[in-house]
Amino acid sequence: MMNLTQRRREFEQNKSIYESAMLVFRGVEGFDVYNPSIPFEWNGKRYIYGRVEKREEWARSWVRLFEESGPDEWTAVGGTTVYQLEDPYISAIGNQVVLGGTHVRCAQGKVDTFYGYFYKGRDLNDLLYFTTGPDRMKDIRLVQLQSGRIGVFSRPRGEDVRREFGSESLIGFTVIDSLDDLSPEVIERADYIHGLFGPDEWGGCNQAYLLESGKIGVIGHICYMEEGISTYMNMSFVFDPETRRFSDLKIIGTRPCYPDGPAKMPHLSDCAFTAGIEMRADGKVNLYSGIGDTQAGRIVVDYPFGGDVLGSSYS
Repeated sequence: MMNLTQRRREFEQNKSIYESAMLVFRGVEGFDVYNPSIPFEWNGKRYIYGRVEKREEWARSWVRLFEESGPDEWTAVGGTTVYQLEDPYISAIGNQVVLGGTHVRCAQGKVDTFYGYFYKGRDLNDLLYFTTGPDRMKDIRLVQLQSGRIGVFSRPRGEDVRREFGSESLIGFTVIDSLDDLSPEVIERADYIHGLFGPDEWGGCNQAYLLESGKIGVIGHICYMEEGISTYMNMSFVFDPETRRFSDLKIIGTRPCYPDGPAKMPHLSDCAFTAGIEMRADGKVNLYSGIGDTQAGRIVVDYPFGGDVLGSSYS
């Protein structure tokens, strides 16, 4: 079985990238915008949430709403809530929008810990903070299943995970009946999905999509470190919530697929932190990523889930 470095090399040799662009963000001059949500529609307009932070700072970011103002161009929406979060994501659960992101807690000027925060509602101008994820866990994602129940992907990490599995982080999965059941304890107890990552590899789910078959299409990140460089790549796989097994794990994008640009720190020069995909009229998909913790990019790639198409509503 090939290791991740070899799989990356094979992808680079055979990849098909049809478009490649960096996103431009207006109205936040002097700040970088990166690690965005996927674009989404609300009240007939297209929006995206982005992480806003100064280049020279770290763990001092905000999440703001941007409206599409041109091709690959987004403008900050005035008068909307600014969240003290990192790495936003958006999902549709029932008739509500769920906004998630990472909240960093500091003590005496230093990072103490971090949590996933979750907001819900029918109005982007009035989302209710309703629950928190486990201590030091990022990349918790939700998806509505065919049954109406909610699938929850977790991202456990730490020395216990490394000792047992040889990986810095894993992906877990559980099912809840409603958003009222989303709690730190439930997320932490999610069963691990075994076999996704090899030794010294790690990753997480960034966006989950219900497929017509009832399975879940996962768009995420898969990572390794080599010579001090943290390599983050875009990946996809199909997950069966009934059998709890995955299939068709593959790399779908790497940092060189996107235009050149700066990195916040040298070890992030090979970082494409996945946001998710959106369908195009030509059957391909726009794949969005944060780039080097300084920018956000878009590439066009082939639809990653084979003949299993997205359901009529996806987030």
